[in-house]
Amino acid sequence: MLLFAVLLALFAANIASALPTISVKGAKFFASGQQFYLKGMLFAPIFRWILLIIIGVAYQGTPADPLVDTNQCQLDAASMQAIGTNSIRVYHVDPYVNHDGCMKAFSDAGIYVWLDLDTFNTTVVQTDQQWTLEQFAAFALVMDVFQGYDNIGGFWIGNEVINTASGSPAAPYVKAATADMKSYMAAKKYRTIPIGYSAADIAELRPMLQNYLACGDTQDQSIDFFGLNSYEWCGDATYATSGYSNLQAMAEGYSIPIFFSETGCNVGGERTFQDQTAIFGSGMAGTWSGSIIYEWVQETNDYGLVTYPGGGIYTGAPTPIQPDYNNLQTVWKSVDPPAVQEADYSPSLVAPACPSASAGWAVNGNVPLPTLGSGSWNNIVASSFSPPPPATTTSSSNPISSSTSLASKYTSTSAALNSVVSPLSAEVSTGSSGMIRTPLLHSTLPPSLELRSLYLPLCIFGAIVH
Repeated sequence: MLLFAVLLALFAANIASALPTISVKGAKFFASGQQFYLKGMLFAPIFRWILLIIIGVAYQGTPADPLVDTNQCQLDAASMQAIGTNSIRVYHVDPYVNHDGCMKAFSDAGIYVWLDLDTFNTTVVQTDQQWTLEQFAAFALVMDVFQGYDNIGGFWIGNEVINTASGSPAAPYVKAATADMKSYMAAKKYRTIPIGYSAADIAELRPMLQNYLACGDTQDQSIDFFGLNSYEWCGDATYATSGYSNLQAMAEGYSIPIFFSETGCNVGGERTFQDQTAIFGSGMAGTWSGSIIYEWVQETNDYGLVTYPGGGIYTGAPTPIQPDYNNLQTVWKSVDPPAVQEADYSPSLVAPACPSASAGWAVNGNVPLPTLGSGSWNNIVASSFSPPPPATTTSSSNPISSSTSLASKYTSTSAALNSVVSPLSAEVSTGSSGMIRTPLLHSTLPPSLELRSLYLPLCIFGAIVH
């Protein structure tokens, strides 16, 4: 009886500490009926990246996965919580390792995780547009592992996939990925987790890209939120001189949540983060749902808010860089954006029209999207990946080695998925739009093993050039 009482108490404690899930209604985020604003931070050094927004930070601890070292996550979560962070964005993870400890560390600190489904070698590429079953299977692995955590705020379908003015032909592939991942989520009966896109701030594509990704007759093919990576507010800029007034005008009446997924220009000297007063002020807060500050850890660009005693490994207790750390803390405490109750919010917004082709936009309206083979798609849905159990220790000084050993134990759990995807290595298919889609990877290895073998070197290369 005593043991039962103890177990019941532990269960009740876990339930009580769980964060309410994030949902989308109209152009706003909600959690437990309360409007939710992001305040965040980007963390992207070579060996450790972090992104927190919605009062959040971008967070990536190692190139392969930042969410594997529980002790380090606890240290970072505490420091982020101290300045008011309520979200982190993580770029890439390894679905073959356990993440329970780190996800709990951030949940205990009241922090949501906004996670990219792609990796450096599975992302949609604007110069070689494709959306293949191998990419879909890799995205599905990440969704399978993380959908069960209540503090997953949302998934990113891509980050700056389109990063030049001529990159708009890739947009239908981003939208196809969104549609298929939404269908997968529904087929697996997962909770409805918002899926969004993080865009480079390219003037020639405004507002066509944000409108295209949200347009259409059904939300099944559209993103649920839009993030903009913008560094327009620099130094002593104002709402008018920074260009924020133009961004506000283009976002006015947008039918889904929009926020700054990277921001925080640094022109040298003390950073005051006055752009936050505008983003969370009366002129923008009715439209925008927050921001992510670039960045958490100090690098040679001097954008960081903390340093680490471990040098390039970024381990140990983070030390705030002053006065910038305190400046952001002060600004975030001072802002008080108007919030609505979900029950009192009855949006009448409609999806934007799909933009026609123009000098700055190559996609003509609501074109048919690239498609995946239904038979193989259904097999992948039936062969979801089982997350590995927790590691034997809560902290690892060598996360790469621990990741490899865990992966060797659990290759059998994805055998069914490998058998479905590997025969597709020679497949070339054409979607209803006539777009030719070829597989992303070309070798005799099963795709999941290809992803594992390419994952670390590509992550390191991508982190170096980021």
